Amino acid sequence: MRRALIIGNWKMHKVVAQAVGFAREIAGGFSAMADRDVAIAPPFTALHALSAVLKDTAIALCAQDVHWEQEGAFTGEVSAPMLLDAGCRYVLIGHSERRRWSGESNEDVNRKARAALRGGLAPVVCVGETLDEREADQTFSVIRRQLKEGLNNILADDIRRAIVAYEPVWAIGTGKTATPEQAEEIHDFIRQFIERIHGTEIAAGICILYGGSVNPDNAGSLMAQKDIDGLLVGGASLDAGSFRKIIHF
Repeated sequence: MRRALIIGNWKMHKVVAQAVGFAREIAGGFSAMADRDVAIAPPFTALHALSAVLKDTAIALCAQDVHWEQEGAFTGEVSAPMLLDAGCRYVLIGHSERRRWSGESNEDVNRKARAALRGGLAPVVCVGETLDEREADQTFSVIRRQLKEGLNNILADDIRRAIVAYEPVWAIGTGKTATPEQAEEIHDFIRQFIERIHGTEIAAGICILYGGSVNPDNAGSLMAQKDIDGLLVGGASLDAGSFRKIIHF
């Protein structure tokens, strides 16, 4: 049985003191749950401090990005070994905002995913279509290409450790959310794609998250879908009360 995974992506919010206070508030009212895992993805600047705060709690750390090299002359970048050393278990890769504002390609996503796996991190590979692509009936072709190129040359044993997050770009930060049925349709498509390449067993075990204006009101209905295994939460993860409700969907 697949375990649920809830990740709160803080994006570019919270200085260290705010991050520490928030993490203590969340961790103080949360204990390990048999059927789900929880992680927080703060800015790089707060990772070290939160690693200490969350050390003996049931909440894991997730980084927001990673470079594909382990070290070198890459000013401003952070490698997988550095993130592991900072206490991270997961790392977001190919988030739509990275694709849009930093020009990340599917090839970049693939290099980062493989680097994360080599470095001992679980990559959360993000895929999703824009509103124009959905309205042009290109959703499935866009998702297929992102998966094919983003997961290229990743072996079956490594795919078991990977996570896919479907985040329709038109639903991120807009207040619009894919209906549970729309989200389930894409999640089923993603699982079938994995099955065609790696077989039924791996496809049945891979964790697929939904992200896009997730909030306490829609979390339960999204998680009730057969192929939605977890949630990638943006704005609602910045409020302790809202995030706590989502965790306990």
